[in-house]
Amino acid sequence: MGLADARAYVPDLITRPADLDADRRFLVMLARWATRYTPHAGLDGEDGLVLDITGAAHLFDGEAAMLENMKARLLRSRLSARIGIADTRGAAWALAHFAPGIAPEGKTSATLGPLSVSALRIDEKTATALKRLGLNTIADMSALPRATLARRFDMGLIEKLEQALGTRGEAVSPLSEPPHYGVRMTFPEPIGLVDDVMAALARLLDTLCLRLKNREAGARAITLSVERVDQTHQNVTLRLARPMRDGPRILRLFERPVGEIDAGFGIERIRLEAGEVENLPAEQIGEGGLIEGEALDDLVTRLGARIGLDNIVRFQPVASHIPERGFTEIPAAYGRVEAEWRMDHPRPLRLFAPEPVTSDAARRPPSRFSWRRMRLETASSSGPERIAPEWWRPDEAWRSGLRDYWRVDTRQGLRLWMFHTPQVPGWFVHGLFS
Repeated sequence: MGLADARAYVPDLITRPADLDADRRFLVMLARWATRYTPHAGLDGEDGLVLDITGAAHLFDGEAAMLENMKARLLRSRLSARIGIADTRGAAWALAHFAPGIAPEGKTSATLGPLSVSALRIDEKTATALKRLGLNTIADMSALPRATLARRFDMGLIEKLEQALGTRGEAVSPLSEPPHYGVRMTFPEPIGLVDDVMAALARLLDTLCLRLKNREAGARAITLSVERVDQTHQNVTLRLARPMRDGPRILRLFERPVGEIDAGFGIERIRLEAGEVENLPAEQIGEGGLIEGEALDDLVTRLGARIGLDNIVRFQPVASHIPERGFTEIPAAYGRVEAEWRMDHPRPLRLFAPEPVTSDAARRPPSRFSWRRMRLETASSSGPERIAPEWWRPDEAWRSGLRDYWRVDTRQGLRLWMFHTPQVPGWFVHGLFS
């Protein structure tokens, strides 16, 4: 049913945009929960799960008890579910969508017979064509010779029918476990020197980075855990400015954190684990063996280890002709400057809130004026550059309307960016050039 038809039936219907990515993540989480019933749990389309419970039903006192257990647990989580259990995957899908329940063992054909042909996981166009021929149920289709159906429809329909009835096999692909990026090393004798820890860390990084490389992935954070002989643990987390899997570079970044580890009476075991793993396809290496921008990212990582990555920001250009809105701040480690900086007119190095000046001049820069308790004289000026406010945005700073900007050089050596407001006459300093 379309949205317009649904609202015709229910005028107060509440709708929200679908978040397919969030639905997918939730379905994966639900599939992992389903492994309490069987290790063979996988996804079925965009809104279903498929479980192979062969050899597992007796652990829950049979299929009926397992079904009730699933319903009860899902209900406690405020989830509604339609569940079908049958000898074949196709039959279980048909029951779940059209007649929730259990098909008795060996009676799959009789159970599916009264169901609509749409229960065979076929598209709506094929189902409509079958119904026009008088084949409304699966029993009607099963009564016809396969050759007759094959001449009118493709082999895909025959395959779906045979999979549902069990004459053709169909595998259940369980959800694969996420890769684990962790390595560890146990020492025959406790170690305590920084050089020894770094040497062991280098070996672990080689193994860890090889795993990341095989999956074309990179780590945003790497945690080093050390276990001392007194059974106490100490963790050091290195947060990276970009996904990385280059062992030697990561090892250099670990030098300072490792130097702060208190070895106590000795370290007998270390463990290395990569967190926040992201996709990292292969890239072309430039001069010096580094990819473009990696040297800057290493610097950000080193500074972030001292003051925190969230405290290091960079400027991102924004499409606005208003000076103070022409940029925004983004985290240096988690954002990339994608837009190009365009400067049709020179802009000051330092930009601050407009500060009034004392002057009696009209539309041209005053020859003498006072600013910040300084008496200044104009040596030269250029302009004006007229900037109009963005009327669609409420901004108290631009309530005075148009601004005519001038670049003013003073005899005292200051280069000011000044503007005049024609509607409410007045002069202001908005920035300083270098």
